[in-house]
Amino acid sequence: MTQNRAVRVVATGARLLVGVAVVVGCVLGVSAAVALPWPEIAREPAQVAVTPTPGDTTLVCTGDFRAVGRNAENAAQQVSAGTPDFTMDSSGPRESSELVSADLPDTPGPQRLVGSAERGEAALIAAAESISLESTDLSGLAAAPCRETRTESWLVGGTVQTGTNDLIILSNPGDVTATATLVVYGIDQTATTTLIPAGTQLSVPLASIAAGAQEPIVRITAAGAPVRAVLQSSLIRTLDPSGIDLQDSAPAPRSELSFAGVQVVSKSEDTGLTVMRLMATDQATRARITVRSGGAEVQQFNVPLEATTPTEVSVDGLDAGVYSIEIDADAPLVGAVRQTTAVGPGSDFAWTPAAEGIRGEILVAVPKGPGPRLHLVNTQDSDARVTLTPADGGDGEEIFVPAHGDAVADVSADTAYSLSTDQQIQAAVTLSGTDELAGWPLSPGTAAQPPIIVYP
Repeated sequence: MTQNRAVRVVATGARLLVGVAVVVGCVLGVSAAVALPWPEIAREPAQVAVTPTPGDTTLVCTGDFRAVGRNAENAAQQVSAGTPDFTMDSSGPRESSELVSADLPDTPGPQRLVGSAERGEAALIAAAESISLESTDLSGLAAAPCRETRTESWLVGGTVQTGTNDLIILSNPGDVTATATLVVYGIDQTATTTLIPAGTQLSVPLASIAAGAQEPIVRITAAGAPVRAVLQSSLIRTLDPSGIDLQDSAPAPRSELSFAGVQVVSKSEDTGLTVMRLMATDQATRARITVRSGGAEVQQFNVPLEATTPTEVSVDGLDAGVYSIEIDADAPLVGAVRQTTAVGPGSDFAWTPAAEGIRGEILVAVPKGPGPRLHLVNTQDSDARVTLTPADGGDGEEIFVPAHGDAVADVSADTAYSLSTDQQIQAAVTLSGTDELAGWPLSPGTAAQPPIIVYP
């Protein structure tokens, strides 16, 4: 009996020891499994890069320069002050037609140009206009490219001060009516809506929608059809004409802006010959501004910006030359730079909006005008090489643009060029003469779209 009981005790103890060992083993196994990396079952999503088929390119020109106030009985009446010189070229077939100018009924309307894409290649087409005036109410040089339409445009350099006549010129080359909403940013924010019939160009006096705004910025959004927006400006000082301008619309707001082709005709220490107008579109931020020339940093400073409040700052002390300006912020901005030949009657001015990046090949149209040049700016970390070739044939020129530097190339007036670059740059056309100033940044165009990643 005693022996059997001892056997049972021993068996029971053995079972307990085995059970404890099993439990400990399970705990250790689970702990090790948790500590060790688990196998992953992952599957990369299917994707494919699709390059959109290039479409036709439609450009809209500005047309005749408008004079206001020449009719004493109807001060608001607009008449043609002159028809601009026109330069155009394309790499393939093109068509042209005229829009109806609602404000100048007895004047030929601005041109609508269509470059046709062929064999899957983008339509390269470029056109530009320029006009030089010298009359009792208008004097100076104005020039602008013919551009594609947009659903959103920003006009930065307008003013309603005494002696100015600024007109927002809206063109609708489409087949349906466009509804344009004009939002003015200034002391107060106001909005106005206007209808632009199909195939029509009309103008809106800036003073009619921005009264009291000393430094207005206008955002234009289009519904129904995209539109082309240009700001025509003229200035009179003490009864003497003091400049005209055609300002191209600025690109969409972004946190980094680059300005090419900023011209300083003469040095000024105490008078704002070069002025920047900036606005943060969403939230307050601080703009970090760097002015460069020939690859060298000339000035650097910061400007605080309140949300949706335009701010102007002078860039003084610059020697005569061509400059680039880079702006970096933590929030989206829009901006433009105003350049003036001198202060007082007989001077001229030009507004230059921010430049977009260019890569690959584009066509550039250089219209008639004094001292035509091309300013190339490289904000990248590696050097760029740009090839510039007359579109009508001839030897090409290779231009070296160092990293974080720039280059200036002389070009011929009334001539189109093919420009190609191996990496992204910014560029601008500039015209400069005695009391004559004009310029605008080049655009990459929208006919050739980058590849789109599609996830089935």
